[in-house]
Amino acid sequence: MTEPKIDSRRLWDGHMAMAEIGPSPGGGTARLALTDFDREARHLFRRWAEEAGCAVRVDGIGNIFARREGEDPGHPPVMTGSHLDTQPLGGPFDGIYGVLAGLEVVRALNDAGIATRLPIEVVDWTDEEGARFGAGCLGSNVFAGRRALDNTLALTDAHGNTVRGELERIGYAGPKPVGGFPIDCFFEIHIEQGPILENEGIQVGAVEGAQASTGYWVTVTGEEGHAGTLPMALRRDAMHGSARMIDAVVNVAMDFDPHPVITVGHLRVRPNSRNTIPGQVTFSIDSRHPDNDILASAGAAMRAACETIAEDRGLELEIEQTSHRDSVVFDPGCVQTIRDAAAARGISCRDIYSGAGHDAINLSHVCPAGMIFVPCEKGVSHNEAENAKPEDLAAGAEVLLHAILARAGRA
Repeated sequence: MTEPKIDSRRLWDGHMAMAEIGPSPGGGTARLALTDFDREARHLFRRWAEEAGCAVRVDGIGNIFARREGEDPGHPPVMTGSHLDTQPLGGPFDGIYGVLAGLEVVRALNDAGIATRLPIEVVDWTDEEGARFGAGCLGSNVFAGRRALDNTLALTDAHGNTVRGELERIGYAGPKPVGGFPIDCFFEIHIEQGPILENEGIQVGAVEGAQASTGYWVTVTGEEGHAGTLPMALRRDAMHGSARMIDAVVNVAMDFDPHPVITVGHLRVRPNSRNTIPGQVTFSIDSRHPDNDILASAGAAMRAACETIAEDRGLELEIEQTSHRDSVVFDPGCVQTIRDAAAARGISCRDIYSGAGHDAINLSHVCPAGMIFVPCEKGVSHNEAENAKPEDLAAGAEVLLHAILARAGRA
C-alpha cells in the first residue's frame, strides 16, 4: 500500500477551473450565493465528487455533502469543507480552497487504495459570505441549529428574491433534513486572509479559535425632496444623517483597547436618484473583537451615537441585530491533530487566531472542530487580487489529509 499524497497540480487546476465560473471584471471571481454561477460551481463540484466515488446528497438549505464511505458506515463521519460562493469582487481561494482540498483528500486516498474505518464527508456550505441575503454562514448556521430554517429561507436579497425561491430556481432545495445527525469531527482549511503566515515564512497555521462578531442593519428614515428647491435648513436628509452615523460608528473602535474592528460595507438608498434628497438609507455594521464583553460595549456605544445623530437631525432610526456569535475556542484535540500532522511531514506550523468568521465556528457547537490556515499573498482577501501559492495550498492540503486520516483511521 502506498502512502497517500496530495496532487498539487490537480488541486491547483481545480481552483483555476472554478475561477472561470463567475469571473469579475478585474480578474477575480463574482459568484454570489444561489445565482446561476453558484449553480454552475455546485454542478461541477458534484460531478467531480461523484467521479471520485462519493455519494452526494443535498439538504433543505442547499448544503451539499459528498460521502466517501468507511468500513464502519454506522459511525459518525469525519467531515471537512467550506463554501463555493464568493464576495461580489472576490478571489478564487476564499472558501473554494476548503471544498477542493477536501475533495483532493478523497482523491489522494483513492489513488493510494486506502480505505478508512470512518466515513469521510466533504461539504459545500450554502452562502457563507452573506453578500446577497444580509446574513452570513447560512447553511452551517441552520445545520448547527443556530438559525431557524423557515426564517432563513424567507430572507430576501435587494431585489426581493428569497433564499427559498432561489434554492428552488437553481435546483438545490434538497429533500434531506438539515442537520440532526452526529459528526465525529469537522476540519476546515482556508487561506489566512491576513499577513501573519506569509510574513513569518510559515506554511500552516493551527487555528486555536475565532473572535466574537455582531452584525447590524441600521435603517435611517427622513423625507424625500427636490434637490434643487428644498432649503438646507428644512431637509430631513437620510443620507447626510447616515454619513454622520457611519463616521461615528467607525470611530467607536478607537475608544477601546485593544480596538475592535468595525466595518460599514453595504448601503441601500431610497430612491437612489441623483436629484432627489434621500428619504431612507439602510447600512450594515460588522463588528468583531476577541472579548465578548468589549464587543457588547462597542455595540452599545454605536447604538447611542446613532440615536444622538438621529435626534439632532429629526430622523427616524431602527437598528436591528442581524447576527451574533461569541468568541470560539476550537477543540484542543483537533488542534493538536493538525500540529502533529504538520510536524510529522516537516511542514512549518504555528498557532494562530482567526479574525474572520468561518463555517467551522458554527460546527464547533455540534462537534469537535478545528481549522487550518495557509498563507495568502500580502494577506489580501475579499478582493479580486486574492492569490496563493500552489505549494502552500498543497502543503496545507497534505496536513488536512493526514489530520483526517488520523481521525478516520485506516481500515
